[in-house]
Amino acid sequence: MAEDLPSEFDVVILGTGLPESIIAAACSRIGQRVLHIDLKNYYGGNWASFTFSGLLSWLEECKQQPDLPEESADWKEQLLENEEAVPLNKRDQTIQNIEVFCYVSQESEKDVEEAGSLRKNPAFITSGDSTDAQDSAKELLCQEIHSLDISNSEISSQSDKSTDPETTGETNVPDSKLERQSQSHITSSTSALETTEDGHTKSSTEETLAQESAKKKISYFDIVKEGRKFNIDLVSKFLYSRGSLIDLLIKSNVSRYAEFKNVTRILTFQKGKVEQVPCSRADVFASKQLTMVEKRILMKFLTFCLDYEHHAEEYQDYRDCAFSEYLKTKRLTSCLQHFILHAIAMVSENASTIDGLQATQHFLQSLGRYGNTPFLFPLYGLGEIPQCFCRMCAVFGGIYCLRHSVQCLVVDKESSRCKAVIDSRGQRISCSYFIVEDSYLSEETCKNVCYRQTSRAVLITDRSILKADSDQQISILTMPPMEPGQPTVSVIELCSSTMTCMKDTYLVHLTCVSIRTAREDLEPVTERLFAPYAETETESEEGKELEKPRVLWALYFNMRNSTGIDRVSYEGLPSNVYVCSGPDPHLRNEHAVKQAESIFSQLYPKEEFCPPAPNPEDIVFDGEDTQSQDTGFNSSSEMKAETAAEEESTGECGDGAGECGDGADGAGECGDGAGECGDGAAGDTTTE
Repeated sequence: MAEDLPSEFDVVILGTGLPESIIAAACSRIGQRVLHIDLKNYYGGNWASFTFSGLLSWLEECKQQPDLPEESADWKEQLLENEEAVPLNKRDQTIQNIEVFCYVSQESEKDVEEAGSLRKNPAFITSGDSTDAQDSAKELLCQEIHSLDISNSEISSQSDKSTDPETTGETNVPDSKLERQSQSHITSSTSALETTEDGHTKSSTEETLAQESAKKKISYFDIVKEGRKFNIDLVSKFLYSRGSLIDLLIKSNVSRYAEFKNVTRILTFQKGKVEQVPCSRADVFASKQLTMVEKRILMKFLTFCLDYEHHAEEYQDYRDCAFSEYLKTKRLTSCLQHFILHAIAMVSENASTIDGLQATQHFLQSLGRYGNTPFLFPLYGLGEIPQCFCRMCAVFGGIYCLRHSVQCLVVDKESSRCKAVIDSRGQRISCSYFIVEDSYLSEETCKNVCYRQTSRAVLITDRSILKADSDQQISILTMPPMEPGQPTVSVIELCSSTMTCMKDTYLVHLTCVSIRTAREDLEPVTERLFAPYAETETESEEGKELEKPRVLWALYFNMRNSTGIDRVSYEGLPSNVYVCSGPDPHLRNEHAVKQAESIFSQLYPKEEFCPPAPNPEDIVFDGEDTQSQDTGFNSSSEMKAETAAEEESTGECGDGAGECGDGADGAGECGDGAGECGDGAAGDTTTE
């Protein structure tokens, strides 16, 4: 049993999602005492990223709720006469309708292992399994998951940077040594020379490699073996290069803990096929999809959108109309209307004209800052971002406890304010403010809340949606509704250079607002863009390129969307308790950042939100010779200029962008883009 925590904090935060992590970092940065805890054994909550084996473990936890920490039964005895308790939820009920499909071979192979040993083939759920077969498959899969977890922990203990599973869970970045090792199949070159019919020999190395590559089939065990190469996000989003999250990362210097990569392509689905959308001026005039007249019309409209506020007369009569109707009045062809609506503005057909113009303007303003598209993606997945803010909080003294929770809030009856919390060990901890993620509130507290749902799908495929010269494309595709009443689906395709999937595969995320179950909402899009992997090919298919990429493995699930809920909807919520929502289904991260900033401003209205953290070389320790500090720095203006330039550079993408320097802010090094709080952070990390 670990030692008890301090008995008093300024802020206690339950949940390590993106909004909660930003608030924790902001409060710790201004000197507040922060206790950041989570019932789960990994950072990020529903914003987390998992390796493949970690994702399988997470699926089992969602279906069979994990064993909870032992709770003290005498917490009611700690209440005083003028106090009452508000119990919290102990089960995560935000994930529903999980369905998993494996389309590749599951036959046993020799010497197949993932960072250890893999003795037997885990049965898997497929579309043809019966109910009894599914139950049996779940049991075998659960056994295999435990063996994988043991293997992973053995490898982690041998790596340069060991990780504590109680602290970081499965969201950690794969071991850097494993990342650097090539796991791809190497073809034997013993038959590099072959004899032709006329007796001459010829070099056939390239032909042999090409044939072996074409014949290579990826099995389920290949995916398991390379499971640490996967970092699979529970939510799927991009970062606008001029969005609020990028601005916050640069301003706070948190960007040093992460690396980013450009999104290279914006795609659209039109007339039954996938096409690349021209975005920049150069792309527009180089496009072969548009006529010269269309190019001129498009450029004129995009120029108008950049400063549409100064030309109100152009849209004043259409403010109450749908953006799709407004586009028809601008002499735009149907092709241009489709591009603007679904690939540039990326709004629904029912969005208002103002919303459409704002979205188009934001898209155009973000172009060119870091590349030809307005989007960035963090290496190792979106789950790195909450961990980056958690690290900043720990650097400035925040205390972290995973697999630790709060049983109840202690509320003063007279003031209706939360005075303290009682944790899962029965310890009473006083606090001034309590921040909680929505899923931890009890059913009684949320009885008047009406939740929405988000449909999610994760696919592992063998090829890109749209063939290109490079196999390292990061693409986004907005699928318009195929039938009336169906939702618009956002499709994000990630390649292996993002450190989210193994070589020769692509990781595809599908997201939409739920109408039915995730499979019912997203399977039509999957069938339109992809084909199930076929183990056997007919003679006519051999040697021919398939029209569609093939799905190797698929996951469907629904996630609760708790955004937009008014505070008054929660029953009996104390005045100093603030609720953070889970992920929303939209592409942006604007809501999470705005919510975090809003809550922080209510807590500390006179304090700056996430001020820049000092660089290690600028820190002055007590007793140092201050006179030596002036050497080489003659004016404060020069210092400010250097600081501004450095802040801008930390957010840039590309090789080495945003990397964490040795011992940044007194924290341990950030290995391979990992954002977790490493050993040596200035704030002691407490775990169970």
